[in-house]
Amino acid sequence: MKFKYEDKQKFSNEVESYIRKNEVSYIEAVLEVCNLQEIEPEVAAKLLTQPIIEKLEAEGRDFNMLPRGAKLPL
Repeated sequence: MKFKYEDKQKFSNEVESYIRKNEVSYIEAVLEVCNLQEIEPEVAAKLLTQPIIEKLEAEGRDFNMLPRGAKLPL
């Protein structure tokens, strides 16, 4: 599959759909959609909507990957 996302909403919908189908975390879903679409996570970061960014930040704090109160540099 090749990169097919023109806007943030389509990519974010794909991530949400992957989460519903596979019952995985947002972090795992974003990385797997990147893998399936053959795009780098750095590119995908620009395609995430604000609600998904917030959910990723919350997961990062829950998994102790981000300090409490920190924001992702997006």
